[in-house]
Amino acid sequence: MSEGEMTGAEHAAQTGQLTVVTTTTDGIRVLTLAGEIDHHTGDALRRALDASDTPRPRIVADMHQVTFMDSSGINIFITAHQDLSEAGGWLRLAAIGESVARTISLVGIDTVIDCRETLSQALGD
Repeated sequence: MSEGEMTGAEHAAQTGQLTVVTTTTDGIRVLTLAGEIDHHTGDALRRALDASDTPRPRIVADMHQVTFMDSSGINIFITAHQDLSEAGGWLRLAAIGESVARTISLVGIDTVIDCRETLSQALGD
């Protein structure tokens, strides 16, 4: 990549958008998020977290490229955590950046949803 070119994640972060890339590792849905999570971008995250068609769904949200999250994102994650738990699955947040980690800690989400330092840890038992 030449100097001055941006990756999709860098572009998303600069424009206040959210990109969601979904992959599967060992039966776990991995959402790689980049950009901002707010009331403008929440629907994309909500759709990605929907596992209503999956028995015992397990989802990891890799947040190392998330630059901002407001109360909309917090509410989406809480709802997803509750829905996944009721379905016999779980939600984990991984590699949360410093500014978003502050928000998560202040609101206490890290006491409700399993937060791991790295994606590798989140994919483990």
